[in-house]
Amino acid sequence: MKEIQDLTQKTGFIALVGRPNVGKSTLLNHILGEKIAAVSRKPQTTRTSITGILTRGSRQYVFLDTPGVHKPKTKLGDMMMKSVGTATTDVALVLLVVEPLAQIHPIERELMEKFGKMHLPVVLLINKTDIFTPADIIRTIEVFSKEFKFEAVIPLSGKTGDGVEIIFDEAEPFLEEAEWFFPSDMITDQPERTIAGEIIREKLLKLLDQEIPHGIAVVIEDFKESDKRIDIRAEIFCEKAGHKKIVIGKDGAMLKKVGSFAREDLEAFFGVHVNINLWVKVKENWRDNDYLLHSFGFDREDS
Repeated sequence: MKEIQDLTQKTGFIALVGRPNVGKSTLLNHILGEKIAAVSRKPQTTRTSITGILTRGSRQYVFLDTPGVHKPKTKLGDMMMKSVGTATTDVALVLLVVEPLAQIHPIERELMEKFGKMHLPVVLLINKTDIFTPADIIRTIEVFSKEFKFEAVIPLSGKTGDGVEIIFDEAEPFLEEAEWFFPSDMITDQPERTIAGEIIREKLLKLLDQEIPHGIAVVIEDFKESDKRIDIRAEIFCEKAGHKKIVIGKDGAMLKKVGSFAREDLEAFFGVHVNINLWVKVKENWRDNDYLLHSFGFDREDS
């Protein structure tokens, strides 16, 4: 990153937007140096807009990690897409994250058309350069650059960090002189309960079969904190009785594994001992139930 001589405080909201599974959450976690967003190879991991805050010198970058843009099939999907629209309404800059596939998906084309009509500045981030060839990246740059006038194009890897620093150089001119929205040592506006739920759900996403994770919600029912310990009681909701058996596993083996892996990340994040108590319940078709979606907190951004 270029050295900033201007000591005037500047800040701005920056939206991370793209299709499911392009690596937005992995990129945000790398930028912040902390895991605040669930990461998985399975699509539609992020369900709400998660704010990540990074303060460097006199600059504060406020990143909005949005759900992967897709055609919604449930009320939950509708809420996810609504949060994307909300996140891009009043931002200083949009970071459109794509994979080096040398082709434009219809959803990406729709996004670029929308950003053009809104006259939003957009930087194209070509992610996953660690697993694609330079030729793939060059072809992708050519294809996208013909369709939209980007402020910049940055090939990078959210996993390894290669190229990530360039984001700050390109974003800095779009920041405005203003007092920071958050304290300088704050990295997210998400409540501790939300972070705990995201980390538990991430482990479920990584460990379970492909068809089950989208039908799972994690609700933190109790979060007790002291100087040396945090006690968490979380309820895992799934849509079918058969899924409940899989989540629990034989003799509770799967649930124990989820709790163990989640505990490691939570203790690293909070810096104290964490005790996790997990329960699994069935709520059929909860993703299309307004009452359950509200009780699970998926509409909290609209409240």
